[in-house]
Amino acid sequence: MKASSPQVVNSLDPRGWRETLRLGRDAIRHAFDGKVATRPLLMRYRRLVDEVLQSLWTAVQLPATASLVAVGGYGRGDLFPHSDVDVLILLEANPDPATQAAIEHLVGLFWDIGLEVGHSVRTVTECLDEARRDVTVQTNLLEARYLCGERSLYRDFELAFRAELDPQVFFEAKLLEQDQRHARFNDSAYSLEPNLKESPGGLRDLHNLLWLAQAAGIGRRWSDLVEAGLLNAGELRQIQALERFLFGLRFRLHYLAGRREDRLLFDYQNALAVQFGISASATRRASELLMQHYYRSVTIVAQMRDILIPGLRARVFPVLAELPPTVLNERFQVRGNMMEAMDEGVFEREPGTILECFLLLQRHPELQGMTAGTLRALWRARDRIDPAFRRDPANRARFIAILREPRGLTWAMRSMNRYGVLGRYIPAFGRVVGQMQHDLFHIYTVDAHILKVLRNMRRLNIPELAHEYPLASRLISGFEHPEVLYLAALFHDIAKGRGGDHSTLGAVDARRFCRQHGLAADDTELVAWLVSQHLSMSATAQKQDLSDAGVIAGFARRIPDERHLIALYLLTVCDIRGTSPKVWNAWKGKLLEDLFYATRRLLGSDNSQPSGIAAVKAEAQRILRLYGLEANVQDVLWESLDDSYFLRHEAQEIAWHTRLLWKLADSAKTIVRARLSPIGEGVQVLIYSPDWDQLFVRICGFFERLNYTILDAKIHTTRNGHALDSFLVMDDAQRKVPYRDFLSYIEHELAKLLETKSLPQRAGLGRISRHLKHFPIAPEITLRPDEKGIFYILGIVAGDRPGLLSAIAQVLHQHHVNINAAKISTLGERAEDTFMIQGEVLAKQKSLMLLETDLLTVLKT
Repeated sequence: MKASSPQVVNSLDPRGWRETLRLGRDAIRHAFDGKVATRPLLMRYRRLVDEVLQSLWTAVQLPATASLVAVGGYGRGDLFPHSDVDVLILLEANPDPATQAAIEHLVGLFWDIGLEVGHSVRTVTECLDEARRDVTVQTNLLEARYLCGERSLYRDFELAFRAELDPQVFFEAKLLEQDQRHARFNDSAYSLEPNLKESPGGLRDLHNLLWLAQAAGIGRRWSDLVEAGLLNAGELRQIQALERFLFGLRFRLHYLAGRREDRLLFDYQNALAVQFGISASATRRASELLMQHYYRSVTIVAQMRDILIPGLRARVFPVLAELPPTVLNERFQVRGNMMEAMDEGVFEREPGTILECFLLLQRHPELQGMTAGTLRALWRARDRIDPAFRRDPANRARFIAILREPRGLTWAMRSMNRYGVLGRYIPAFGRVVGQMQHDLFHIYTVDAHILKVLRNMRRLNIPELAHEYPLASRLISGFEHPEVLYLAALFHDIAKGRGGDHSTLGAVDARRFCRQHGLAADDTELVAWLVSQHLSMSATAQKQDLSDAGVIAGFARRIPDERHLIALYLLTVCDIRGTSPKVWNAWKGKLLEDLFYATRRLLGSDNSQPSGIAAVKAEAQRILRLYGLEANVQDVLWESLDDSYFLRHEAQEIAWHTRLLWKLADSAKTIVRARLSPIGEGVQVLIYSPDWDQLFVRICGFFERLNYTILDAKIHTTRNGHALDSFLVMDDAQRKVPYRDFLSYIEHELAKLLETKSLPQRAGLGRISRHLKHFPIAPEITLRPDEKGIFYILGIVAGDRPGLLSAIAQVLHQHHVNINAAKISTLGERAEDTFMIQGEVLAKQKSLMLLETDLLTVLKT
């Protein structure tokens, strides 16, 4: 069936045009299912839409002086199944009412027949004005293609636009726009669900190169770049293959989603792999193999970007290219603002220069990279990094020197990874390049996560950024040999995917590497120890009761000295922040700080702050005096509180409770107070009420209905039979609600709810996320007595979903188990919750098994 040549009808009834489009689209879909290449189908769809629009234009009878112009991706000819159709209605002058009505009729017809049209109506002057103000408009017009109407008006527009275009301004604006776009994706192409159009290394980066080539007057096709000497024949074939792969992915993705969808979501990855003929291996899913191919492809796109942009810059800014080179050393020189190998064969003859070039660029921050010829030569010589290269003492010294440079480390490691240098120099790193992580809180591939952690560590050493994480920045500023921390970051996850404990296996790799590179024995052992223990501090802080001296003592026994503690704290902060922008929060930061300070005191290296109940009470009293309260106002309230309360609350929190409750210690009413948390995120909520057995369940349900997550819960029963509970909650949706109104809402509505004491409805579990559908988490339950044998510690790992906490609380209530404290940790789609519980049932094996069975039932529901 021929997809184009729609039948022109005298009527403007949209039904005929809709049918023409449907038949044409069906024919293209049928051809696609028959494995026809993507590029011809893009052109076929573009021709179909061209002819429909041209026929409608004629039927509507707009003024003869007007033109219809395709712009943007449609102008370029890249029209995917569900892409927008961007058009410009070009007018000679501002439209009169009749023309305006005809335009509105035409645009309405576009939508009525099933075309998602993005349209603008402008004169030539208006086009030029908009292009001056907005580089995005300018870029869309750069792709302009005549469709129908007055051709001379289009020619006038084209000549005026070309005359107006300033290549240098456009070049800088597009590179800035590219940087900003990359920043929206955290400068990483290696997220687990990347946007294949907008992410770094995606289709938009290829488009950007062609736009820059057009602005430079070179042309709009890849072959034009070959004729200009900016690409060679091999690179042309490679970039065309990359474009075909990305086009094929996007074409299939649109059909699978049934809409315009450019994100490679988990929902589609396996189906896409099947369509590409990729089968699962013994150890890896088909989707993982597809995505590794994608990650390697976008890496090559980034390489092409690095090769082409310097050459394009030289065309647009010829003055830079004409500057005489200056010598860096006997092997490298500076041309313009780029480093250039004097002889491109130097990497083959002297492989050590592969590392030397990165070291030189670190030491010369005024340089913006390497020339295209130098990059090509470096890429060709990467196979010279072999066992002999890795054994060479000079190369080992260069690698350590790169780590020790005070600037440029993040750039150097990312560039070395991009060009295959890092993975060849550290083969264990090469094995995790492009490797996906399906734990649902790491959103990057293993190699991208490692480099994120390294970047975070390096940023701590930059004085201008000390305000971001003051304690960590202060600690690292006095840390001797910071390269030890960078090596720990490089190796902490390097053994993932091998089977076994990646911390233990990675420690073996790290120890061997450090010894080979001549690190001192104590530094070598520190790196290996950090890799082996890199999960221990976060697990202790987020899952255990830091008010328990036994917990702190147990953790401190694992820490040889203060240097190890500082290094572990720094690595833990950087590691959590490197998993996902959403995983880190102020509460986790506070827990880590508390554990750090408590451990340092126990190690005997920090006596700056007294500890213990007496010290906490004294500090709380000092704070109370600042509010003008008399010396003994706290006595009645404090006499009803036992030592566990003062161990588990900080002085400022105790003072807040006391200011609110000192007159109300025996109140029969429910008191709810809320404030912004002093840690800088979330809301602290105090509930003081005569105790009753379903209080915790009701509170959980209240916050779940608000879409707030409970991060921390401290449950205390006073000697006079009151519950004094404190919660730290955070808004999952990050809504911009006036905080005074919201705090008042919590205080009023929660108090009213708790006053009724009606039986709570059974918590209904919400739908699981699409991520969990594809990568389900097997529920885990651990239950053990604490070190003193007073409480039991219940640990739960499960896929997170709305209502989960309430459901768990209801099960515990049904088994007559009391919750004394809770730490709720959500890592992406993964819930890792810890409860301190009490109850007679916990001492009976049969009852304990029933409890665990009921909990598993809820977690699996």
